[in-house]
This record gives sequence, structure tokens and C-alpha cells, in this order.
Amino acid sequence: MPDRSLPLVEVTLHLRTGDFREPADRPGLAALAATLARVGGTATRTPEEFDERADFLAAQLAASASATGTRVSLNVLSISLGDGLDLLFDMVRNPRFDEARLAIEKGKALEAMKQRNDDAGDIQGREWDWLLYGREHFSTRVATAAQLESIGRADLADFHRRTWGPEGMVIAVSGDVDPAAIVAELEARLAGWRAAEPASWPPAPPAFAPRPGLYHVEKEIPQGKVSIGHLGLRVEDWSDPEIYALMVMNDVLGGGGFTARLMKRVRSDEGLAYGAYSDFGLGAFWPGSFEISYASKNPTVALAAKIALEEVERIRREPVSGEELRVSKASFVDTLPRGFESAAKIAATFVQDDLIGRPHSYWYDYRARIEAVDAAQVLSAAQKYLRPDQLVMLVVGKWSEIEPGDAEGRAKMAELLGGAVEQLPLRDPLTLEPLP
Repeated sequence: MPDRSLPLVEVTLHLRTGDFREPADRPGLAALAATLARVGGTATRTPEEFDERADFLAAQLAASASATGTRVSLNVLSISLGDGLDLLFDMVRNPRFDEARLAIEKGKALEAMKQRNDDAGDIQGREWDWLLYGREHFSTRVATAAQLESIGRADLADFHRRTWGPEGMVIAVSGDVDPAAIVAELEARLAGWRAAEPASWPPAPPAFAPRPGLYHVEKEIPQGKVSIGHLGLRVEDWSDPEIYALMVMNDVLGGGGFTARLMKRVRSDEGLAYGAYSDFGLGAFWPGSFEISYASKNPTVALAAKIALEEVERIRREPVSGEELRVSKASFVDTLPRGFESAAKIAATFVQDDLIGRPHSYWYDYRARIEAVDAAQVLSAAQKYLRPDQLVMLVVGKWSEIEPGDAEGRAKMAELLGGAVEQLPLRDPLTLEPLP
């Protein structure tokens, strides 16, 4: 995507490697390999030499891994593009994985591990993923200190050799560049890059069935953190009208900020939380998650949950109003241009399409399909995809204050999701074993 307004070029390589290529006993290997590719030098440059060269070129280089991919990027002045590409492909194809830098990065990761229980939100996120997708899927695996310590330079080099290759890679280029010229530059640097070992694509979905019910993790905090939901949807056809009806449904329920029903009732009407939100996940490779989330003072956790569940039932029972429908659809249409307001965003948007198998026509038809959504479709989507009998509720907080409910007796935990609660342990941050 050319953009001549500034003398800058951004190049991003999206490689088909990530957590899904890790051995099950080496969680975190993909992320560590990406980090060390950037900071650990190359075959011909020490880490210090690499950093000095990048500084001399005023080039910003970065690498990171996710569950289903690895992203390596370069931002550089167009006058230095050739030299910047040399650095980019040197770190991608010939990483040194310097031992000293590896020790530093493992030390940083260990310190981060020690803080896993400091923020109740981190506990909430970890346990929520496990409740919905299990602990064995690559997307939810969490490394222990022992597993981190076991990763050595040889593991990184082997992972790189096996999984970092050009096949399946998608490249985004934007900025002050001629398309024909950059293609030639890229082809020259891709030449001779050996293929990685083959891997199945798309990655395997979780083999786990969530168990509905109420779950709690004890944490001495004044506000309980809450997630309520179930599995969402895996999209198989991006032109399916139900997708757009679901987007509008969720926006009305809790995705639309201050205009959404959850925010109005939980925050504006009752003052129980700073915010209450919902998200209906549309997964590309496996189902996303439907999640209602909020934080409320311990005694009012139950009342906020009761209201949230009432709103789930209401949107399944009666059509949304004409005004709600109008505001929600206008929001989607009016914010669409934000994804295309720069050359980098345009390139990134279409790259994401390629990565997840979404046709580019999705964007050309997006506005018309949103505008075509009516109240009957929203009601149908809510009735089909919101499943009260499958709800999982996770509460992190002080149970002795949460369980009785509010002082006025408007709600208590025993009235929610059958009333029975399963106490989940607070886990040792380094071993993930239950704390005594």
C-alpha cells in the first residue's frame, strides 16, 4: 500500500509459526524464540552489533509470537530500506540466539511469572480460558518456572529450524515505496530460504467441553471480578447474515459502550460497576467466547450478575427497539473507515483476511450487510446463540463478602446458576499448583 506522505516504510512478515508449533512441555518457546530473534543477534552480528546497526539506520525492528502466528516487523526511512531489509531478513533467517541475551530474557519472564497473582484480572483471565477451553490446548497453556528454565539455546535453534519458513507467510508493506521495486527487493531476500517442516493448517481446535456452573477463586480484594458466558461461534462463511445480526445483538447487549443495555442498567441505573460489557467472539479456527464482564464491590457482585442475566433473557425474549437498532448499525458503519485511515492499517486489514481465510469481499459488502440487519434477525440470533443453560460464571474475590449479596436482599449468589459453587484454588505463580 504506497503512501508518499512521509519518507517511511513499514514491512511486516507474518510467519505460520507460533504456540501451535510448540512441544506440549515447552509452553512459551515460540514467544521466546521470537524475542531472541530480535535481541539475540545473528550469525554474522553479535547482539550489540545488530543493535548498533539498527540504531544507525534509525530502524525499528520487532518480533512477537501468538497462538497461531509470529509477526516480525521493520519500520525504516525509505532511503535506508535496502539496508533495513537486510537486517530484517538476517534476524529472521539467521538468528544467533545469544546465550547471554537468552539468560536476560528468561530472567525477565521469571519476574513476570512471580507477579501472576498480583492482579486479580490476570487470575480471572487464566482461569476463564481454562474453564472454556481446558488447560491442554496450545492457546491456553501457561508455562511454569521449571518449564521456562528448561528452555535452552538448542531448543530455540531447533524450533526455528523446524517452524520458521517462507511457506504460508504473508507480507504487508506500506509507506514510501514503489510496489514493483519492493517485490523485487523481497524476492531477492527470500531466495534460497528453505522450507520449514510441514504442519497441519488450520491449527487444531480445543478438544474440551466447558462445564456450566458457578466458579470462584478466593482473592482478598474489595471488588469482585466477574466473567459470565460460554463458547461463541466459529465462522465458516463470512457472508452469513447471522454474523452481522450477532454483531448488532452483542452491541445492543453490552458491546456498544454507554449506549448498551448492560452499561445502562449496571452502571447508569444502579451504580454497581464502572463498566459492564459483553463480547461475542467470532473465531476463525475454533469458537470464540461469549463473555459478560464487570467488576463490582463484593456485596453487589450478585446483584450485577442478576441484572446481566436478566438482560440476556430480555434480548432473547423480545425484539430490540428501532432506536437501539439504528444507533448500533450506525456505529458499525460510521467506525468502519477507522480500519482504513492509513496505508499501514489498510495493508494490515487485508493481511489479516489472508491469515484467517476471510475473503476481501467481506469489507466491500460490510456496510450493506450491517444495514440489512433487522430486529427479527437480532432476536433470532440471540435465541440461537445465547445459551443460558450453558453459562459459566467465574468470580474472583472475597467470597465471605460476595456470597450473601447486597444488604437490601435484592440478590445473593445462591440464586444464580443453580446456586452451587465450585471453589477453584489460587495457584502458585511459579508452579501453577494449588496454594495451601
